[in-house]
Amino acid sequence: MVLAWWIATIATAEHSPEIVVRSESFLNGDSIPIRFTGDGEDLSPHLSWRGIPSGAKSMVLSVDDPDAARGTWNHWYVYNVPPSVNELPAGASSKHLLPVGSIEALNDFKRQTYGGPCPPSGRHRYIFRVRALDRTIHHPSLDRVQVERELRGHVIADGKLLGDRYPLF
Repeated sequence: MVLAWWIATIATAEHSPEIVVRSESFLNGDSIPIRFTGDGEDLSPHLSWRGIPSGAKSMVLSVDDPDAARGTWNHWYVYNVPPSVNELPAGASSKHLLPVGSIEALNDFKRQTYGGPCPPSGRHRYIFRVRALDRTIHHPSLDRVQVERELRGHVIADGKLLGDRYPLF
């Protein structure tokens, strides 16, 4: 009886479809070029994605460093990206090339713009994430914590691209 319940639970478990995230700026798992770091031009890298479900109302892009000394450090949050958009050019944040309606949240640098990797020591990983939501976020100015709260229960697809960076010596 328990085994039948467990099998039924697994078979009906809700799984978010996967979004495929890529970049012309670096390959998944590779080092992020200096141009896209705080040691370089501090440009947001090119990002593209596919696999957005038809029910998506908006998307959220984020860049996080899970290896930061004080816990995960957010480098960039963009919410309310239209689901019809599937790409951002390099420098989209600093060159004001984000899609109409998109909003940059206040990141952990206390800025509403991309803040490139600039690790103080050791190897740091950076997670570039694209999430599709079943809603639009109706707040004009949020920080990372507030955006995360707004995402709960509304992510219908998710995808990641990983990069890393060592400090310049």
